[in-house]
Amino acid sequence: MTTEFKTSFTDLGLSAPIISALSDLGYKKPSAIQAACIPYLLNGRDVLGMAQTGSGKTAAFSLPLLHNLQVNLKAPQILVLAPTRELAVQVAGAITDFSKHIHGVKVVALYGGQRYDVQLHALYQGPQIVVGTPGRLLDHLKRGTLNLANLTGLVLDEADEMLRMGFIEDVETIMLEIPPGHQSALFSATMPEAIRRITRRFMKNPQEVRIQSNITTRPDISQGCWIVNGIRKNEALIRFLEARDFDAAIVFVRTKNATIEVAEALERSGYSGAALNGDMNQALREKTLERLKDSRLDILIATDVAARGLDVERISLVINYDIPMDSESYIHRIGRTGRAGRAGRALVFVENRERRLLRNIERTMKMTIPEIALPSIELLGARRLTKFATKVQKHLESNDLDMYRALLAKLQPAEELDMETLAAALLRIAQGERLLILPPDPIFKGRPYRDCNDRDDNSNDRRRNTRSDNRDSDRLRRKSRVVGDMQLYRIEVGRDNGVEVRHIVGAIANEGDINSRYIGNIKRFASYSTVELSKTISSEMLHRLTRTRILNKPMNIQLVSDEKSVERRGYKRPFINERRENVSHRFATSDCRGNRFNREGKPTSHLDS
Repeated sequence: MTTEFKTSFTDLGLSAPIISALSDLGYKKPSAIQAACIPYLLNGRDVLGMAQTGSGKTAAFSLPLLHNLQVNLKAPQILVLAPTRELAVQVAGAITDFSKHIHGVKVVALYGGQRYDVQLHALYQGPQIVVGTPGRLLDHLKRGTLNLANLTGLVLDEADEMLRMGFIEDVETIMLEIPPGHQSALFSATMPEAIRRITRRFMKNPQEVRIQSNITTRPDISQGCWIVNGIRKNEALIRFLEARDFDAAIVFVRTKNATIEVAEALERSGYSGAALNGDMNQALREKTLERLKDSRLDILIATDVAARGLDVERISLVINYDIPMDSESYIHRIGRTGRAGRAGRALVFVENRERRLLRNIERTMKMTIPEIALPSIELLGARRLTKFATKVQKHLESNDLDMYRALLAKLQPAEELDMETLAAALLRIAQGERLLILPPDPIFKGRPYRDCNDRDDNSNDRRRNTRSDNRDSDRLRRKSRVVGDMQLYRIEVGRDNGVEVRHIVGAIANEGDINSRYIGNIKRFASYSTVELSKTISSEMLHRLTRTRILNKPMNIQLVSDEKSVERRGYKRPFINERRENVSHRFATSDCRGNRFNREGKPTSHLDS
């Protein structure tokens, strides 16, 4: 359809508090999907929107439904269904921002993995807007803890993704529970027949809006992705920053708290970084940006909202520490580099459970973002030595060396030393906290560093051969046995956190420096996991594990019992579904082509949990 675009949000007829919130958030004019949908939704029409992820549809349905909200009615009036908890949290956060100047509006996000008592308390407060994933929403409906009797607006966000993930039956069940007479909006990038069936069954003569994506690639920006594996993200961030030459960099994160946490981690590693988030007043924001522009600050850690309108020419590197939820945000982020005709570089960290978001970005941009490997300790050591040598050369060319040469005689070491030994001692002092000699890399274990950009035509053949070799070597490893008697431990991460068995084994083996033969059966549950560890493990090793994080979440390991006491109480060993098969093969790092390696750097199979 053809839509006449409005020039401002005020022209669309939105209320003054909403306009004020949009102004605070840096919104200047409506996007195509917003200009097309908002008038229909304001007038009570059902809307069927077809637009790519990242077109601005959250504001397209949130703003008009907020405009028509009865704030004094403390009951769910708007229900938004989202396919993933990440999207549910993002949408709930956006609606909260849009309603910041509307007194009394409460928004709650309901999703799997969050404690029920927290969600029940939030529902007891009488939120007018509920955003959730189909499974958890259906659970609350069955329990009778979510009352939709007063619902006036329903939104299905990314309906095709819900279909792909197998939620469509849950969606239809939820829609049957909603009273008639409500307004509906459905948004989907594609329109398969199953989605069409829902629109015919549950929507009233919907107005169809189609928006073509206008997102284009930036050929002057070199892009890459790192699949999070074997090391915490903040440690990986330090490695990538040290392995690359850049003038200034922006590190994008999702939350305000993350801006502070990452800034503190960078400061501990000797980098001049500063947080930029929505809690900062305008004066502090301008002062921070001024420091970035005049080179007193090299790294900015920012959220999407805080970075709106940011334009600093010296930014040559953008790192997406947290992958954005939509393609448009990704384009806006990486567009902060490559300004004024200069080339830029962009890197995105992708956790395994976020690969779908990466595929969405690649599909929208019509390109594949190449995977790159984590810089090795050897590479970092070589770069540190080169920089130090450059610094020494600069001082060798200074004019006041004679004064310092005279000081050498006054050092008067306890015993006679040759100048080479003395120079080595001074070199050790001069290195400071950034060591020139680094410890062995626990990630690579002797494997040579290879950048994933170094590909050739035989890479597919090598991958097939490696997988064949992995299967052969795995058959041999299955014959080995776990060492000693076991004790059962509980850790506070599970399936709902995206944790896999290999993540658990990798974290324990890495952080605790525990050989994988001392790790027994592992069982993942929804919100926690259990793991068997050998009784021979020292208290020092266990103490190190108390500070360990898995996928950036605290492990919080606690002893449950030993194996004999479990069997005495008659409990069935809860490890049947998670095959151990000697978990030594599960501790693995990956190179850029997906080949996996154990602690000794030998290839392993691609078994998954």
